Amino acid sequence: MKFPLTTLFLFFFSVLLFTGCKDDDSDNVNDPTAENRKSLGTSAEDILSNDIYNSLTIEFVYANGFEPTEETKIAITSFLNERATKPNGIIIKETVIETPTGAPFDIDEVKEIEENNRTAYTTDDDLAVYVFFSNGNSNKDTDKTVTLGTAYQNTSIVIYKKTLQDLIDNNQGSDLTTLEITTLQHEFGHILGLVNITDDDIHPENHEDLDNSRHCVVENCLMYFQATNTERREVARFLERRGTVPQLDSLCIADLQAKGGK
Repeated sequence: MKFPLTTLFLFFFSVLLFTGCKDDDSDNVNDPTAENRKSLGTSAEDILSNDIYNSLTIEFVYANGFEPTEETKIAITSFLNERATKPNGIIIKETVIETPTGAPFDIDEVKEIEENNRTAYTTDDDLAVYVFFSNGNSNKDTDKTVTLGTAYQNTSIVIYKKTLQDLIDNNQGSDLTTLEITTLQHEFGHILGLVNITDDDIHPENHEDLDNSRHCVVENCLMYFQATNTERREVARFLERRGTVPQLDSLCIADLQAKGGK
């Protein structure tokens, strides 16, 4: 059975959702990192608008050999500039760390790596997002399935760079950068509240995929999702054909605009 090219590309993503209440102001005073420890999607409006924050810092954290490509850094900046209003700009910060041990990583270990290595937190009028480019795979991977990325808190993402590299190594001539950009932009979409992450989208009844919650029903959309786990054979099939990074569909864009985006 053949699938559309962008459909195959978007087989690859998973998101781990956390529920909870917003921290109150006293928590923020006692813990300066509290603003970055909220549930997924709760900072969407703050990222998209300049009502409170006039700049956005993206901290890429990685061990040597697992850094994002230059094209990825350019692409995510462009992606966010298209949707977010940040008069003082989007700042890329890079933090090189000692290679974490213990891979494959479960999500608690990923959070511990963040705890030990994150340096950029939301302060004053600058909102910070943390992205860990992992030197290890997800512990959820099996012989048949893989996880390429997960958005797990309001400003926290892990990209399993080792997994991306392994997939490309096994499919010579394929494009690592396109796979990496799509993974990162898809996970950023979840940070921005897509799809219906906080149950406040303006048209969830004809937008959210009820069989695969928190993803878009439109097959050509960046936020489309067809399987909870990525099948390795589908990854290989896509990589043989290569492709381009999918775009957000009109419904996703409308939801971002309703949250203060462009």
